[in-house]
Amino acid sequence: MRFLVTGATGFIGSNLCNKLLSRGHLVTGLYRNMANLPPVVPEGLKFVKGDILDYASVCEAAGGCDGIFHTAAFTGIGARNHEMIRHVIVDGTLNVIRAALDNGVKKIVVTSTAGVLGPSMESPVNEDTVRTSDFFIPYESAKAEAELKALEFAGKGTEVTIVSPTRVYGPGPLNKANSVTGIMKMYLEGKWRFNIGDGSSAGNYVFVEDVSEGHILAMEKGLNGEKYLLGGENVTYNEFFSLLAELTGKRLRLINIPVTVAMAAARMSMLLSAITGKDPFMTPGHVKRYACNWNISSAKAREALGYRITPLREGMKKTLDWLRTQTI
Repeated sequence: MRFLVTGATGFIGSNLCNKLLSRGHLVTGLYRNMANLPPVVPEGLKFVKGDILDYASVCEAAGGCDGIFHTAAFTGIGARNHEMIRHVIVDGTLNVIRAALDNGVKKIVVTSTAGVLGPSMESPVNEDTVRTSDFFIPYESAKAEAELKALEFAGKGTEVTIVSPTRVYGPGPLNKANSVTGIMKMYLEGKWRFNIGDGSSAGNYVFVEDVSEGHILAMEKGLNGEKYLLGGENVTYNEFFSLLAELTGKRLRLINIPVTVAMAAARMSMLLSAITGKDPFMTPGHVKRYACNWNISSAKAREALGYRITPLREGMKKTLDWLRTQTI
């Protein structure tokens, strides 16, 4: 079968392309920036220059494809341009769906984010959780809107299935979408020194290969109009860094920054952003996110798709081994 992967040179997209090729599929990869192309293009992979905001290029790339994996999105902080985030995520998704309809593509797997469902309270978040808090950052609200609009097309000429990864890490481009691996790299180099809060807030960390496998399972077994959370292990920041210290053999003393101090720093970063025109290091919304618990359950994906989770220890070790090869 031939599949179109948008965001093919990105963190999840590039890993997904390789996994599809290993299964014997043909892949058309949509890319924007030639500088991100790999030096050697594997057999079976055809790169097509285009942009999800340019309907004509997406439509051309979708020609002859049996399915589409829509992984492209806005991954920067984008604090100064909320409308651009929405434009890329919402309008870009609609362009991909319309291209699928116009080319008779049977199914689309849309990559969203577990962040749409909001932080966890007494129990882990699942696909049926109703968010009770406001969105912290524009990325979350745009993804939520894109999900709703995408599902309006489910069964109306094509099938639409949504997958929602948590905090993805693993070997791959060290870009903003791969920020967890970036933190691991900084820790390995002795450059990561702080926690926001007391380190007791929890998050869910998922190995990139599990996410890619989850996408393929969703294409093969996912139901039309359904959403599946692709997560890994729920751990606190303290547990995450404790395991990282054990595996690296480096026990760095981390400074716990009170949330109030972090919020003040974020506001200052926003002010400097307004003056310099550069993205801030962090926004108040990101600080609020880090201060919450983000425990999630992937039970639905495991039961319905056969999704499997790589233990954090194993995935972290593979990632660190890979990082060491990158720093030689």
